[in-house]
Amino acid sequence: MNTALIPEEIVRIGESLLRFVDQEVAPIEAANKALLSSDRTIFDENGRFTPEVEALKRRVRMKSAEAGFYTMFGPEELGGGGLGPLAAVYLNGLLSTHCGPGRTLVHPVVIPSPFTNGLSPVLTFLDPSLRDQYLPLLGSGDRTLCFGLSEPDAGSDVFAMKTRAVRDGDDWVITGSKQWITNGPYADYAMIFAVTDPDLATKRKGGITGFFVDTKWPGFNVVSTIPIMGQLGAEIGILSFDRLRVPDSHRLGAIDQGLKVAMRGVNTGRLGLSATCIGMARWALVQAVEYAKVRKTFGSVIGDHQAVQILLADSAADIYAAETMLVDCAQKLERGDKALAETSMVKLHCTEAANRVFDRCMQVHGGMGLTNELRLEAGYRFTRSMRIPDGTSEIQRRTIARDLLANGVNF
Repeated sequence: MNTALIPEEIVRIGESLLRFVDQEVAPIEAANKALLSSDRTIFDENGRFTPEVEALKRRVRMKSAEAGFYTMFGPEELGGGGLGPLAAVYLNGLLSTHCGPGRTLVHPVVIPSPFTNGLSPVLTFLDPSLRDQYLPLLGSGDRTLCFGLSEPDAGSDVFAMKTRAVRDGDDWVITGSKQWITNGPYADYAMIFAVTDPDLATKRKGGITGFFVDTKWPGFNVVSTIPIMGQLGAEIGILSFDRLRVPDSHRLGAIDQGLKVAMRGVNTGRLGLSATCIGMARWALVQAVEYAKVRKTFGSVIGDHQAVQILLADSAADIYAAETMLVDCAQKLERGDKALAETSMVKLHCTEAANRVFDRCMQVHGGMGLTNELRLEAGYRFTRSMRIPDGTSEIQRRTIARDLLANGVNF
């Protein structure tokens, strides 16, 4: 990414971040190479991270928090660094380009998504009387968090959720389930959203409320993990609530206004995810270019063959366009512009472009690209999966089109 467009302070943070990864995280990975080299040792028979892997992740989280990276995107009012969208774009992309895919202890352990873990912006709605109890634990990396909005029948269509919260004196009683929840099987605390006014929800005018929940409370259950695309285990999972009692003091924001709460920080989160994908795509292109310079067929290096040159050129064009979009959109959000269509365009283009780049770079490597020795296969799986969470490509296209029809071509 062109550092001329990035404030010097953020560039210096990026340099420190890479030093931290090389000096603190890489040695831990090297010392535990046998454990971290295969899904068969990373996950147990139930598809969950083994206790040894969880302990390593916690160790890295707490090191990152001590160094100031783990909470640097958290709101200042919660004790975070308060870095904005431009920093999120640059630092997530930089880390991914430096490390590439398939490193269990890097993303999202070092700098978690501001949307789902650490000092999430959603926690600005937590009752101030509870902040001293929970925020130090979350900000230090000692405890983790998850964000429970999606359900088996309510992904893109949030108002289709079936989880219900009914008032009972000073408590709420929650019944239902959540699915596709990142860190759900492992979280100490959860931000759960439930229907509190079915009529309003049916009319799509509200009726959903957020709650901050201790996952050890009776009625909170982890059903399973959800392994995806060749993995033997997963970070995501299914949660269920069987008359889970939550004190009203643990409500997140106003009653029936939970979607406004849930969307706090979503734009920065989407940009960070998009930058992660493009950072990995840049990493993949570097591998492909270097390989094309040394791999020989028919008497010359494959970089001399036009078919390979086209794969490299198209990948470079995808990355350049994506990084330009990322910076432009981040700058708009920094200024306080709405940038609804632009954020959706970024998420759409970056995730799909990254998937195309990995596909091409695997092709450049031929049979070696199909193995995971070079980690290209892991990157391909990751970028393919990122076209679905935080709004599918189809939902992003719908958002873009609706904004165009309502407001014209103003980007």
